[in-house]
Amino acid sequence: MAAVTEKRRVLYRQGSGFWRMTAKWALAFGVPYLLDGGLLRSWGDALVWPMIGILLWVPFGIGVVWYPRKDQLVTLTAGELRVRRKRLPMEKVNLLHVARLWLEGRSTADGRPVAEWARLDRVVWVPLLDGRAFGVEIRDPAAFAKVFGAFAVAACGGPDVVRARAAVSTYPDPLPMRPRRSADGDGSWLDLLDVFE
Repeated sequence: MAAVTEKRRVLYRQGSGFWRMTAKWALAFGVPYLLDGGLLRSWGDALVWPMIGILLWVPFGIGVVWYPRKDQLVTLTAGELRVRRKRLPMEKVNLLHVARLWLEGRSTADGRPVAEWARLDRVVWVPLLDGRAFGVEIRDPAAFAKVFGAFAVAACGGPDVVRARAAVSTYPDPLPMRPRRSADGDGSWLDLLDVFE
């Protein structure tokens, strides 16, 4: 999950997972093709396996091509959260709120326990200092919340400091922002959010 680069320490990174899924798909139908052609029947008869794989993959592939966030790259570093080409400096993020909720075992903005997150719930809300919160689509939201929460606790000075600051600090509860479509109509909802620079 974590990697070290020359310029910055990457805490979390995710891509679309398209090629990884395609490779698994090819392996799942390639192995029966090799076994069937080499051991059981002829290579001509074994061609049914890759044909089935292609026929089943085509709808999935078309859906991915049409999916507006298929190439969404999410990178979390100590200085910023990057979604595709947009960057959100950590100075704008309410890290105290993230750290406090993480110490309580809850998520970043909606207050649900992380252990209750389902894999289908893929939006993680990132709270801002101005009281807003925007959603980032994450393939594994629990893994992202774990990394983000641990980073926020460390950035705020540790668990004891977080509890002490949370007891005396007041800030508005994060209010999720509704997504807006880009002016150029490319289907991306994060491009024009003014929280990014």
